[in-house]
Amino acid sequence: MKKSIAIFLSLMLIATLTACGQSSAAPVSSTAPTSSTAPAASTTPAAGPYDNLEPVVIRGADNGGAGAAAPTFGLLVTEKVAEITGGKLTVDYYASGVQGNDQELLSLMLAGDMDFVICQTAQTVNFVPEAAIFDLPMAFAKYDASAIDKALNNSAFTEAINAAHIAKNMYCMHFLQGGTFRETTSNKAIYAIDDFAGLKIRTMENANHMAFWSAMGASPTPIAWSETYLSLQQGLIEAHENATDSCLGAKMYEVQDYLLLTHHILYCNQFLINNEKLNSLDPAYQAALTQAVKEAAAEVESKLVTINADSIVALEEGGMEVIEFEPSFIDEVLAKAQGVYASVGEQVGADLVKLLQDELNAA
Repeated sequence: MKKSIAIFLSLMLIATLTACGQSSAAPVSSTAPTSSTAPAASTTPAAGPYDNLEPVVIRGADNGGAGAAAPTFGLLVTEKVAEITGGKLTVDYYASGVQGNDQELLSLMLAGDMDFVICQTAQTVNFVPEAAIFDLPMAFAKYDASAIDKALNNSAFTEAINAAHIAKNMYCMHFLQGGTFRETTSNKAIYAIDDFAGLKIRTMENANHMAFWSAMGASPTPIAWSETYLSLQQGLIEAHENATDSCLGAKMYEVQDYLLLTHHILYCNQFLINNEKLNSLDPAYQAALTQAVKEAAAEVESKLVTINADSIVALEEGGMEVIEFEPSFIDEVLAKAQGVYASVGEQVGADLVKLLQDELNAA
């Protein structure tokens, strides 16, 4: 019998650490902070950097599950940018898929109908082929969050990957991660790498992810996230892979028996903004948005490890058996995935793959 009380309490705990996604199409709008006390009388203050600027509203969205990293990040940026500018630069934010899936949101952004999108890296490959470098299996599994952050956000690799984004009229203001990963849920017990043979697993619509699972001996099928729960419930598939907070938000404990800590892909969200839109903002607003993203990222990333750990506990309390693998599992996966590394290398260029590996090792 599922432990619904434990799940409820665990969800409430995580909710205190993350902001929930919106349940309707109305955006969350940022406003200037208010004070509960009257300000002291004073002479006219010196003009601030935003006083002579016209108010500007920008639009942002994500397709993350309620309480997951993407909406938590976006909603916090929305709050902070209003605080920093005194309400002169504000955000209309559409959380948790109310404006469409990731591919639709990115298309809206490139068309100028959305200004920024927060999404996982795999969703960008159809728009920026070089983003396929994040599809390399186990590329980050041996590194901690600090090393990964330096390699992604403050290195020569950062400049190289953003050059690829800029070429497609995008700019990545931050790669958000906490050294946690996409894991695997299954109705089949898997204790060794050979047990993946024949596993019917849902993947994103990403050819590199499908190639990886095929190399593992599984049978991958791309299915929309909104259809995954029902597909598992009906037995059309028997497994899927995702971050643990997303697994918990989707109540995977109701339709899956095992949580496999495979660590195969980094759980990483990007803050992507239309590059022309960014450059059209006054420099003061650009600086404010940069500050808001940096501050929000620091707050969210400090909680991701806790959110991941709490999600695992909650999924286990919901009835799932948690299966961990020996450290040698990483090298076993890498041996099977050499074809994927060769394919991704051809897509992004061997130099970019080497640059990422060099920056991770140097961090």
